[in-house]
Amino acid sequence: MVQSKCNYTGSTEEKVSGSNPTTLYNSVCKNHALRTQSERHSEQLSNNDLKLKESYNKDCNNYASVNDNGDLLVSRSLQGKEKSLNNFENDVPKVLVVDDHPASRMTAVALLGMEGYEVIEAESGSAAVHLVSEKQPDLILLDVMMPEMDGFEVCQLLKQDEQTRLIPVIFITALNDRRSRIHGIEVGADDFLSKPFDRLELAARVKSLVRQKRLNEDLDHAERALFSIARAIESRDPNTGDHCERLVKLGKAFGEYLGLSRNQIRDLMWGGYLHDIGKIGIPDSVLLKRGKLSPQEWEVMKRHVLIGEKICQPLRSMRGVIPIIRSHHERWDGSGYPDGLKGDQIPLLAQVFQMIDIYDALTSERPYKKAFTSTEALSIMIDETNKGWHNQELMHQFAKFINTVNNS
Repeated sequence: MVQSKCNYTGSTEEKVSGSNPTTLYNSVCKNHALRTQSERHSEQLSNNDLKLKESYNKDCNNYASVNDNGDLLVSRSLQGKEKSLNNFENDVPKVLVVDDHPASRMTAVALLGMEGYEVIEAESGSAAVHLVSEKQPDLILLDVMMPEMDGFEVCQLLKQDEQTRLIPVIFITALNDRRSRIHGIEVGADDFLSKPFDRLELAARVKSLVRQKRLNEDLDHAERALFSIARAIESRDPNTGDHCERLVKLGKAFGEYLGLSRNQIRDLMWGGYLHDIGKIGIPDSVLLKRGKLSPQEWEVMKRHVLIGEKICQPLRSMRGVIPIIRSHHERWDGSGYPDGLKGDQIPLLAQVFQMIDIYDALTSERPYKKAFTSTEALSIMIDETNKGWHNQELMHQFAKFINTVNNS
C-alpha cells in the first residue's frame, strides 16, 4: 500500500488496488480541470471556496504519485482545527463519492474534507458497489452518467439489498435534468445535487441525511432486537415448533388475498413474530405448565398481551402491530380479553391475525392435542363463529382462502 500526503485537504490517502487498473489519476493535479471550472463558475463561489481551490491546485502536485494503478482511493480527512465534525462527536461519518470524472470527484472530496468527513472515492459503479460492501459508508454521493454501470443501476442494486438499503444516496445531476431526477426517485434516490456544487448546500444536505440514516439504523436495530426476543420466547416452548414462521407466511398470503395495503400486510407479518412477545414476562411455571391452568394462573397468562404492548409501544414503527398484540384474543361477542371488545370494536388486523393464529394452532400437533386436518380445523372455526366468537364474513373469506390454497 502506497501513501502520500496531499495538502489540499490536510488528509492522508490510502491507495486500494481494484480489479480495473487505470491511469486516469496520473497527472490529474498537474492539469486539473478545476482551474477552468474555477474561472467558469467564479461568480458562484464564495471567497472561501476560491481560496480552497487555489490551495489544492497549488499543493496537489504531490497527489499524482499515489495513482500509478488502481481504480479507487480512500481519503481519510482529518478534522480542521476550526471544525467540530458536524456535531457527530468522534464518530466521523464516511461519505462515498462516485464519479468517473476526477475533477468533479476532487471538488466533492475537498468540500467534504473541509466539513470533517472521511471521504471514500470510486471512479466507477462496480468499484462503488464493492466499496459499499467493504466500507459501509454513511452516505453516497453518486454521479448519474457513468460508463458500464450507471448511477441508476448502482442505486437500485443498493436499495434492494437488506444490508445497504438504509444508506442515503444523493444523485449528482445536471441543473435541469428532470428525466434523471424522476428516474432517480423511482430507483430510490434520497436527494439530488446539481453541478457545480454549492458548498453550503452540499454540507447541509449531507449532514441532514447522515443524521437521518443513523436514526433509521437505531430504529432498525431496535426492531431486530425485538424479533430476536420473540424468537427466544418461541424457543422456550419446544411444542410450538416454527409457529411464528408459519404465521408470517400465512399472514402475508391471507393479507394479499384480502387486498390489504402493503403496510397492513407488513404489520400482519410482524405480528406473526411479535404477537406473543409479552410471554417473556410470564413465569415458566405458568407458561410451560402441561396441565390445565388454574383460574389464578389463567389471569397471569392473559397479562402477556399487555406486557407485549408495553414492550413494543416506544417504537413508532410498531403502531400497526400493537393492536394485533393487544387484541388478538378478543372475541366478536365480547367474551375475549383483555378489553372485552365487541364486533367492529376489535381492530381489523387483530381479527385477521386471529384467523391465521387459530388455524395454525389447530393444524399443529401439541402435547395436549393431535394435529387436525385443514377440513377439521375449518369446521371447528366455523362452529366457534356460530357461537359468536368470530366475524362471520371474515370467517367465510378465510375458509375460501384456505380452500383455494389447498386446491392450488
